[in-house]
Amino acid sequence: MTSGQRRLSAVATAALVVALSAACGGDAKPSADGGSTAPAPADNANAALTGEVKVDGSSTVAPLTQAASELFGDEQPQVKVPVGTSGTGGGFEKFCAGETDISDASRAIKDEEKAACDAKGIKYTELTVATDALTVVVPKENTWATCLTTDQLKKMWEPAAEGKVKTWKDVDAKFPAEALKLYGPGTDSGTFDYFTDEINGEEGASRKDYSPSENDNDIVTGVAGAKGGLGYFGFTYFEENADKLKAVEIDSGAGCVAPSVEAAQSGKYTPLARPLFVYPSATAIKRPEVAAFLDFYVKNIGTIAKDAKYIPLNAEQEAKLKTDLDSLKSQAG
Repeated sequence: MTSGQRRLSAVATAALVVALSAACGGDAKPSADGGSTAPAPADNANAALTGEVKVDGSSTVAPLTQAASELFGDEQPQVKVPVGTSGTGGGFEKFCAGETDISDASRAIKDEEKAACDAKGIKYTELTVATDALTVVVPKENTWATCLTTDQLKKMWEPAAEGKVKTWKDVDAKFPAEALKLYGPGTDSGTFDYFTDEINGEEGASRKDYSPSENDNDIVTGVAGAKGGLGYFGFTYFEENADKLKAVEIDSGAGCVAPSVEAAQSGKYTPLARPLFVYPSATAIKRPEVAAFLDFYVKNIGTIAKDAKYIPLNAEQEAKLKTDLDSLKSQAG
């Protein structure tokens, strides 16, 4: 199963509820216990639309957008929303060239990417759609790395470690002399940018003698298959591979904290909690199929995030998301 197809079984029930709700002609209401509910229809729900909404970018954000695409498809089956996973950097390259309508991103757009968009007249708005707890993982048989400090992570991953830090014992004398096998995102990944900035102190600064991949499933396979393996990716990827991997607690100076929904939302999981984004084009949103998809995505973001097992926005963040989308619509005219 590819990364873009993941987590869809988790939303299948919700998709059925959408169809039933539409058939009954009523919008779903929040449940009394605060659980996820059937998505509300988009503004264009009663109009049959056709066309394609092209999305590419972060492999971390892709499953969330894919879940939105699948649910939206029950409402507008003639609109196709393919979701590519060329990485945050690769996604912005396509987006700023006018090749895509929406760019998924696990980091904010860079100055040079803004300049590329400006050169092509691509206007956009940054929409925060979820929160992530970037998760450091080891295989199940690892019995020693239950908690790592940010200094220990830096000792593993900084450029100076290349060719020198080869075993776990090189990281800490209390660890075994097990070969250290590192797996992580490639350089086009926003996850790579975020991790290197927060852990190594400079975006893009990393040892090069590790196994990179833009496909997080490759990282899962690599770490799970090496006793001395270690890697990192988004929290949602860990959750669906918890039978193969263990999440490492992180100590940034205030004690060991495990990645979780609560820790990310409260700010306790530092420095690896981060926002996740989509960047829609102001030109693309003039097309009714793009506008309808974004309306659906934003109106139902809480349901989509919960059903796809992402960390949802809080009430203040969700209100800002809706305001930001309205601002983009105004900008598009």
